[in-house]
Amino acid sequence: QVQLVESGGGLVQAGGSLRLSCAASGRTISRYDMGWFRQAPGKEREFVAAISRWNSAVTNYVDSVKGRFTISRDNAKNTVYLQMNSLKPEDTAVYYCAAASFGSGASIRGNDYNYWGQGTQVTVSS
Repeated sequence: QVQLVESGGGLVQAGGSLRLSCAASGRTISRYDMGWFRQAPGKEREFVAAISRWNSAVTNYVDSVKGRFTISRDNAKNTVYLQMNSLKPEDTAVYYCAAASFGSGASIRGNDYNYWGQGTQVTVSS
């Protein structure tokens, strides 16, 4: 079983940047596809980005963050990152890191992920 802890959230002005980190313990993240999801107040959880365990070049992004966010993984540090640039107020949400034991890689479906962190708040002011 893997435990996930997110960090790096905070308050930033529109146009700014943040880098979220997801530190894993218990097992190596090389065994898992990794993803980031977010949930804004009053809204359902939304897929943001994912990266394959087999090939870090295999990634998926929700259309609204393409070109602005980048997911990456450092298996040696057992950490996954989400670099967020050109942030917009609509990016405000709690961001969750997740790990999938199975699946085809870089899944966009929340149900494919069986381990979740507790989340980190990102607030973008206009």
